[in-house]
Amino acid sequence: MSWTGFKKGISRAGTSLLQKTGQIERTVDREFADEELKYKTFEKECQALQKAAKGYSDAMKAMTATQGRLADTIDVFYSAADKASESAMAAHAYKRAVDDLDTGIARELEAPYRTTVMEPLGKMNAIFPVVNEQINKRNHKLLDYDAARSKLNKLIAKPSDDPTKLPRAQQEHDEAKEVFDMLNEQLISELPQLLDLRIPYFDPSFEAMIRMQCKFAEEGYEKLGGVQRYFADNVRDDYAGGQLDAQVESVLQEMRELTICGAS
Repeated sequence: MSWTGFKKGISRAGTSLLQKTGQIERTVDREFADEELKYKTFEKECQALQKAAKGYSDAMKAMTATQGRLADTIDVFYSAADKASESAMAAHAYKRAVDDLDTGIARELEAPYRTTVMEPLGKMNAIFPVVNEQINKRNHKLLDYDAARSKLNKLIAKPSDDPTKLPRAQQEHDEAKEVFDMLNEQLISELPQLLDLRIPYFDPSFEAMIRMQCKFAEEGYEKLGGVQRYFADNVRDDYAGGQLDAQVESVLQEMRELTICGAS
């Protein structure tokens, strides 16, 4: 920071302190405050959306990776018992389906998801620091304007013996007001325009995200649905009727009766 910038920072800090104590009047612009509030809400929502979109991508990767490990274990479990059994063939088919989802569909969708969803979100969020810098600059110029107005009003109320002070204070006031008004009006005009553009900007990303989710779900249903042909036709009906629960409970009871499982 330059020496001039340092002095301005000290002066603005003093003005802010005097405003808090009521010694300098603070300019309140309701129109700007309303637009800034809407903008800050939009900024917060975009940041949350970017975080959630990344979380979704990470969760999909974690799910397919976990499915893969689960399928590996099930395949080994059933193959060790009887490789020729229908259960072993179902386990192997499940492993192939999961591998296809992980190495095929999931990775095929990764690049388009990054391009159509994550990158547009990143670009939008990269705009906010630039806008925030303009808002901070506007707030600094407002402090300069309030300070200049206070100085001018004091000289008007209590004229100085130096006749040059009042015209100089008037000039400083007018220049500070002109700079502040320019920045303030620009933000009041353009912040709503930025918010209005968010819908057409995010529409393609939203559509792409839905299409990719549908594709992943459809492919998953198709591939995992193929595993069902290795199960007996009556399995689904037995499950719905509670017969499979009874079968599992019967096997568990046999296990409990083993000595190593605690039977006395």
